[in-house]
Amino acid sequence: MQNSKLWMITLIILLVATKMAVAQSPIPTTLEGPFEPATRRFDPSLRRGSNDLPMDHPRLKKNVTLNFPEQIALAISSPTSMWVSWVTGDAQIGKNVTPLDPSKVGSEVLYGKESGKYESVKKGVSVVYSQLYPFEGLLNYTSGIIHHVRIDGLKPGTKYYYKCGDSSIPAMSEEHAFETLPMPGQSTYPHRIAVVGDLGLTSNTSSTIDHLIQNDPSMILMVGDLTYANQYRTTGGKGASCFSCAFPDAPIRETYQPRWDGWGRFMEPLTSRVPMMVIEGNHEIEPQVSSITFKSYLTRFAVPSEESGSKSNFYYSFDAGGVHFIMLGAYVDYNATGAQYAWLKDDLHRLNRTVTPWLVAAWHPPWYNSYSSHYQEFECMRQEMEALLYQYGVDIVFSGHVHAYERMNRVYNYTLDRCGPVYITVGDGGNIEQVDVDFADDPGKCPSAGDNTPEFGGVCHLNFSSGPAKGNFCWNKQPEWSAFRESSFGHGILEVVNSTYALWTWHRNQDTYKEDSHGDQIYIVRQPELCSPSVKPSVAPSVAPSVPSLSAALHSLVLSLSLPLLGMFSLLSSSKSFQNG
Repeated sequence: MQNSKLWMITLIILLVATKMAVAQSPIPTTLEGPFEPATRRFDPSLRRGSNDLPMDHPRLKKNVTLNFPEQIALAISSPTSMWVSWVTGDAQIGKNVTPLDPSKVGSEVLYGKESGKYESVKKGVSVVYSQLYPFEGLLNYTSGIIHHVRIDGLKPGTKYYYKCGDSSIPAMSEEHAFETLPMPGQSTYPHRIAVVGDLGLTSNTSSTIDHLIQNDPSMILMVGDLTYANQYRTTGGKGASCFSCAFPDAPIRETYQPRWDGWGRFMEPLTSRVPMMVIEGNHEIEPQVSSITFKSYLTRFAVPSEESGSKSNFYYSFDAGGVHFIMLGAYVDYNATGAQYAWLKDDLHRLNRTVTPWLVAAWHPPWYNSYSSHYQEFECMRQEMEALLYQYGVDIVFSGHVHAYERMNRVYNYTLDRCGPVYITVGDGGNIEQVDVDFADDPGKCPSAGDNTPEFGGVCHLNFSSGPAKGNFCWNKQPEWSAFRESSFGHGILEVVNSTYALWTWHRNQDTYKEDSHGDQIYIVRQPELCSPSVKPSVAPSVAPSVPSLSAALHSLVLSLSLPLLGMFSLLSSSKSFQNG
């Protein structure tokens, strides 16, 4: 009887697989690359951008009173611990502001494995910050009380229920729940990793986040430029389309800090149940008096810097199952003689790829970028750090900054290299600055060498010394290292299948309501047997093969058939979990 049941299940799987083989073409893999460069031009029927959501929008308004928690957010601390952050009290904005006293409200998380039953209690720290502009016409800001609590002793892959706040007042949040990620290991990976950058708070942002939520991630990688508080059109409570005209005596531009609070409320339905890992972008610099920068970013977000041996919240690392993530700071010292580089080298040296086979890096501005916007802007950082990342076999690099999508062929030092990382730009979250549509290789669109000066670091623009762009600053066609690019808003989902294969899917906002739709999809395949430091090729392939190998094609077919089956079981599991939650 048991054999009969097994035979029936096998038959059903074979029938489903056969149907899928007929219904869909195999998903490509990086084994078939490098690919001929492809571009999908901006669709003129779409809008290039949308307006900021107003502060009284239902998703931005404050909906709690007194000292009850709001803007609740999770962040990974370690495989067995989680950061819980939130805000209480009212922020103030005006000429004269008085900071709240953080000691007046406790920081407490109650948590347990059963709804309504909280076996454990952890307490943490609280702080406020101010953003000061003592210039005529500008307004100062002081935050609510920002709380951070680290809860530990958690069991991996387990659902926990929690409340946060101050039970002595009492002022506790409603019950929320999250599921811890699996322990590091070759066969344990997060369900889905969402990747998004340059988000802002526009109508496009809403589409991005709504679509991202539908894709049910188990963690979020936020690659910089979160709120665009420094670009908000309301300055000092009034419209100021020309800041320098309206405030000619102000040496620095005021950032509208209430946007941070609105952003925290906007994201809370997601971040209160899914950990979000952030890295700073240029819009987080937010200079104020006394040359103080990054105050909001550094105060609002808990990151595992100390846990990963970093002495700075600008760069850190963490594990999520069999993936080791390295988050690097582009707006602090990245030179080979600096503290960040020394930390990075130590972190990579300590990494055990038999435990965490996948190595993923993220920072805000891309090194490889064929758009006119930010072209070669962070060439100095690439020249300092690229060789080290290549040496240790980074598999994937995520960046934002450019407000569009671009996926590269495997590349190292502007040369196609089967052992180089797959660089992906996802700076298309939906911010107020609109989507980028110009390519540096388009006629008349190559920036001058004086353009694209970074907010931090030097300028190291270069002319290419060899290849199709030899002697030029820009290519005259899409570079061979650029595999695919498109000007659309959206987000990405990374699904790691095993120690060799990971499915990358880029979802466009305009495809939100289409079944199983995507703008780009590929299996990223690791080849550690070919790309360990001792066996890396000295000469990289320079042209795309015209016909993929049979092995690559078979890999692609098998994975394209098997992953949807795994996805069905995963979907059933997720649905059951959602109903129970």
